[in-house]
Amino acid sequence: MVIKVFLATSSGSTAIKKKQQDVVGFLEALKVDYTQLDIACNEENRMWMRQNVPEEKKPSNGIPLPPQIFNEESYCGDYETFFDAKEDNSVFAFLGLAPPPGSKEALKADEEEHIMENGTHAEETNEEGMDDSIEVPEVDRNGDVYENEDEEGKEDVEEPVAEPEENEDSEGGGDNEPEDTGHAEEYEEQEDELQSEDDEELRQLEEEEEADVEEGEEDYLEETQEEEAE
Repeated sequence: MVIKVFLATSSGSTAIKKKQQDVVGFLEALKVDYTQLDIACNEENRMWMRQNVPEEKKPSNGIPLPPQIFNEESYCGDYETFFDAKEDNSVFAFLGLAPPPGSKEALKADEEEHIMENGTHAEETNEEGMDDSIEVPEVDRNGDVYENEDEEGKEDVEEPVAEPEENEDSEGGGDNEPEDTGHAEEYEEQEDELQSEDDEELRQLEEEEEADVEEGEEDYLEETQEEEAE
């Protein structure tokens, strides 16, 4: 099975170039055999990629952006789904490949299989260990007998009543002054200000990243339309 990565080598989008480099670099680090197919210089590759990306995976404009990843004719996913698989240590499953022995993904799969086998074996052992030859009265199974015995025992035993302890502080009758909460309120105000500043910086970073991605997509679409017009 051959992994196909559809790329745009002459894309003017910085965001698209970075995503393509991330995918290719990680596949090379894992020593996965793959083939790069350029959609910028090869119209046949571009049309094949667009036709074989599932409709539900395409953006609203209907034009999928590179990189797009396939295993032979089977669609694996785009950069976002590849990144999610990378974070979850499940890239080989994402690619439809068996993980190599000793890899993190293989060890994770072995642990999950071991847990499932042990759980199933324990359930079977517990079921087999039940001795049906011992007859247990129905009342014992329901716990009625034990409940009745407990109730009878409670009637015979009188519980000692604990005498209330005198509280010396209560005799003072209001000598305790309320704690000063001024420092706590000041600390909470500082925390709110720091949180607001962090939220504002995060919002600005997200807006800058979205602007970069939108600009890259617009450049890619303009290039695609100019090439199709030629």
